[in-house]
Amino acid sequence: MKARHSNLRRHPGVLAMAASVAVLLMLTVGAGPASAAQATVGLGTAGSFAVLAGSTVTNTGPSVLTGDLGVSPGTAVTGFPPGTVTGTIHAADAVAAQAQADVTTAYNDAAGRSATATVGADLAGQTLISGVYSGGALGLNGTLTLDAQGDPNAVFIFQAASTLVTGSASRVALINGADACNVFWKVGSSATLGTSSVFAGTVLALTSVTANTGASIAGRLLARNGAVTLDTNTVTRSVCTAAATATATTTAPVATATTTAPVPTATSTATPAPTSAGATGTTGVALATTATTRTATTAASGTTGVSTLTTGSGPGGGTATSLPRTGVDAAPLVLAALLSLVLGGSLLLTLRRTRAGRGGTH
Repeated sequence: MKARHSNLRRHPGVLAMAASVAVLLMLTVGAGPASAAQATVGLGTAGSFAVLAGSTVTNTGPSVLTGDLGVSPGTAVTGFPPGTVTGTIHAADAVAAQAQADVTTAYNDAAGRSATATVGADLAGQTLISGVYSGGALGLNGTLTLDAQGDPNAVFIFQAASTLVTGSASRVALINGADACNVFWKVGSSATLGTSSVFAGTVLALTSVTANTGASIAGRLLARNGAVTLDTNTVTRSVCTAAATATATTTAPVATATTTAPVPTATSTATPAPTSAGATGTTGVALATTATTRTATTAASGTTGVSTLTTGSGPGGGTATSLPRTGVDAAPLVLAALLSLVLGGSLLLTLRRTRAGRGGTH
């Protein structure tokens, strides 16, 4: 054992090589296989609808729909009033027909996704992350929690081979950034939402959808061939909001002057440069004292703008903006390249010392 340790000490390149390989293996194992993000289901023109049926829409009581209401190829819409629609009612018109065509496309998309997991008949008590969940007749007799894990674009797709039935007072809870606009329920026949239940997501039913008394839906009820039946429900069309915007307030003058010498005439004015990301204040001072220049400077110094970029502190205490990070993280690639260099150098050092050792023995 001592002889082995002595040999290793004679060849530090071998130790460096072993360390490099170990670190590289740790990075490879630690990274694990990358899971591809699930794409959302495109709804096309059907996205503007809160309720869309194939044969008829029937309502009882003061239901409130936020979004459009439509039917196609059927023509009947009854119960409005007492129901109210914040949107437009499309009964067998070209808009409803196109929306139905888009529902068919969305239904086929959701049905054709490869399942990431199979679920049982009752989804109650489960906490699920983004993925595609396939099952036979799906039910919910309690609370189902959908966890986006901090990703507002996390997509949840449920594939019910036949029916979807939720129990009274059941609930779909959204946590950690989960959004109803990215939850889809493909139903192979008909969906029934229980009394006073709280539901989230877009229902894409092949046949019909029934919402029992008091059920509230953050999403859409879209039936391809049959009816949508409502009873004192609230249906709020879900819309994915854009990334939160950051408000940047400029406290120092932003406009820059292009003049490099005093301007004696009253008709000369300084030309403000466009506001750019990372502006830290005035880079030049206009010496003209015309009313136009003073007005431009005053307006620039009090400007409050809204930016969709991330703001931070720039040099000199100003406000700097940074573009959102996109693409693949290059740090692991750079580290792997450095490790490869270390590994190559270690091998070269080992070979040279080995050859030198052999030359010394002759």
